[in-house]
Amino acid sequence: MKLCISSDKIDSLFELIGSKQPLYIPVDSTSAEGGLPHADFKRWEKGMVLPSALKTVRSAKDFFFPKTEHLVSYQMNGKEITLEDPRKDVEDFVIFGVRACDAVGLTVIDNVYLNMEPVDTYYKNRREHGTVITLACNEPERTCFCSTYGIDASLDKESHGSKGDVSCWLSDGKFFFEANTEKGKAFIEKAKPVLSECDDKAVDAIKKEIKDKTEALPFAHLDLSKFRGKDMLNVFNSKIWDKVAEPCLGCGTCTYVCPTCMCFDVRDFDTGKGIRQIRCWDSCMYNDFTQMAAENPRHTQKERSRQRFMHKLMYYPMAHEGLFSCVGCGRCLERCPVNMNIVKVIKAAEEADDIGE
Repeated sequence: MKLCISSDKIDSLFELIGSKQPLYIPVDSTSAEGGLPHADFKRWEKGMVLPSALKTVRSAKDFFFPKTEHLVSYQMNGKEITLEDPRKDVEDFVIFGVRACDAVGLTVIDNVYLNMEPVDTYYKNRREHGTVITLACNEPERTCFCSTYGIDASLDKESHGSKGDVSCWLSDGKFFFEANTEKGKAFIEKAKPVLSECDDKAVDAIKKEIKDKTEALPFAHLDLSKFRGKDMLNVFNSKIWDKVAEPCLGCGTCTYVCPTCMCFDVRDFDTGKGIRQIRCWDSCMYNDFTQMAAENPRHTQKERSRQRFMHKLMYYPMAHEGLFSCVGCGRCLERCPVNMNIVKVIKAAEEADDIGE
């Protein structure tokens, strides 16, 4: 048995939760004429409905690692420096409708910002207060390939945090809920007034249906064997990078829609009353990324492209017990203006004769 609510009454659940704390749900966004249908996370307001689009343009990463963030302000009066810490207590909040791939994306970031020293206290503060409710993918898109990395879009099997704090399934006209963490249990307790017990046979049915659909996707079984080998230099020195990097514009779109990219820059601004220091998203695809006093250490777009994909497929998994820094969400396939993406890199490596197994 699982707790459930009829899909035509889901708004009563949103109203109950949204009246107690900020609640964010995916909603359809207006596209320019001829643009791709898309959704964005927005704070719930009465009358909002869940989207027709499967994925949000950007992932739930934004709630924990925002595009821009005020780190500190300071004033200098002679040799005296006065610091102001802008951080405030973050109130508890809930994100509903996160997909399994994006939930794993948070684990990828956690490994760097929480599980290594020094801990990023800005990120940690938000993670501790956010409750993630994952929603199984009833209609996976053709650009999805999470199963390549062992991520289960049906939320049947746990994979690196893919189930979130609460797992949710939509089946037989009902939303079913299952708590996975202490934060998840706290959410269920708050939601109980509008939930009821239901037979979970419908959940088993939708899990099987989703598995069958993901198995049939074009990129469901990409071959990653060339990136699991021990000789990293074979991949690094391969001729594939000349071909796959040639069309890259260096626009950075792929990094900004990616749920696992976490690079940032830190900048100081003179406000006239002191210095305001912020951090903002950055991209390894830019020619001024990590630029030092003399120059950028990666001179060409080939080198910058290689760095991005080597990190996703080799550097990160080598440092984190085989966990790839790509979750197969497909956003880079959908958004790249020149159709350059990680699937092409994987396929090029599969066909390359200068990369050993």
